[in-house]
Amino acid sequence: MAKAKSIYSCTECGGVSPKWQGQCPACGQWNTLVETVAEPSSASRFQAVAPASQLRVLAAIEAREAERLTTGIGEFDRALGGGLVPGGVVLIGGDPGIGKSTLLLQALAALAQDQRVLYVSGEESGEQVALRARRLGLATGSLPLLAEINLEAILAALRTELPRVAVVDSIQTLWSDALTSAPGSVAQVRECAAQLTRLAKQLGITVILVGHVTKEGALAGPRVLEHIVDTVLYFEGDPHSSFRLVRSCKNRFGAVNELGVFAMTERGLKEVSNPSALFLSQHGQDVAGSCILVTQEGTRPLLVEIQALVDEAHGNPRRLTVGLDPQRLAMLLAVLHRHAGVVCFDQDVFVNAVGGVRIGEPAADLAVMLAIVSSLKNKPLQGKLVVFGEVGLAGEIRPAPRGQERLKEAAKLGFTRALIPAANRPRQAIPGLEVVAVDRVDEAVARIRELAD
Repeated sequence: MAKAKSIYSCTECGGVSPKWQGQCPACGQWNTLVETVAEPSSASRFQAVAPASQLRVLAAIEAREAERLTTGIGEFDRALGGGLVPGGVVLIGGDPGIGKSTLLLQALAALAQDQRVLYVSGEESGEQVALRARRLGLATGSLPLLAEINLEAILAALRTELPRVAVVDSIQTLWSDALTSAPGSVAQVRECAAQLTRLAKQLGITVILVGHVTKEGALAGPRVLEHIVDTVLYFEGDPHSSFRLVRSCKNRFGAVNELGVFAMTERGLKEVSNPSALFLSQHGQDVAGSCILVTQEGTRPLLVEIQALVDEAHGNPRRLTVGLDPQRLAMLLAVLHRHAGVVCFDQDVFVNAVGGVRIGEPAADLAVMLAIVSSLKNKPLQGKLVVFGEVGLAGEIRPAPRGQERLKEAAKLGFTRALIPAANRPRQAIPGLEVVAVDRVDEAVARIRELAD
């Protein structure tokens, strides 16, 4: 018997190399090649997603908005962009035990009351899924379950049942008869995802795929998986905390970076009606090193507390951030020194975003700076003050998008003063909110000192 030929596939781009090497020749990433079995080529595996059509002028094509199917879970619908789209493929990933299967089981149980659905479980037996449903108190009398990992059997079940929504948990457990490699390999994951996507587009079925993540937090398998699906959702949150965040990283049918906030309880995931309350600490008195930031997550403004601790360094000064970019912190400290005269090169600087939320937008720069200055001087900021604004290397403060919505959200939650970029100054006064507009970093630091005195 001839020995099976081995090839090396890239987990990032899916590129193939005949021998192992440290760097992928296709995408240039390091240490991403894994050994797989070479699969025989077959023309029947490669089919078009949609039937061939004639050449048409784009203006002559009627653009119809797809009718969305709501899941009954408002925060989940928000992350999806308003609900599920017929024929759409959703990929949802997250750490083990964070609540992916729980959320999808709750959504399917609600949809099964008036829609045809199908839950495909490749990781758990039917008894395990039934125990989880009983623990959550879900009505599963009309929820069909298929415990199967063979792709061809799943496709046959989808063609027979024709559900409106199907959940596959998870894509890494499936295997196809057309391939000889093990389940979870690059070839199997790519082939199974492509076949399910093709069937979803042809029959108009909404397919939700659950994906495992690596220790770095990225979805396991080839990155091409994220390109072929319509929506990519990530579960975020500390496993030791009861709060969970569902973030949209890609969405062809809605806004990117939308955030859904949940609380994990004994009865499953519950929606959080006021997410800003999660990210604001309740201090008995004003404390130094605390600044309230108004950040924008998709279409929703959120208030997040930024905490900073500046302490005398014993040895090499340390820079540590939780929920923020550490490289950006080093840049902000340099700008603070050059343009505001605040020296921190002999200090340890620790910055934390309360609540476990990850902030990636540059509008958090000004809030981080003011929290550092407050901790260094040991003077608390005004209790009802909110801040946002991007800081440039020249010391200028640049505007942030959707400034009006941020200010309205802060005023709604009872804040009375806002320090913002001059370009974000509202044309009309916001009732109950005093707006302080600044152009440069030194001006912002000076105004904060005036407000603290």
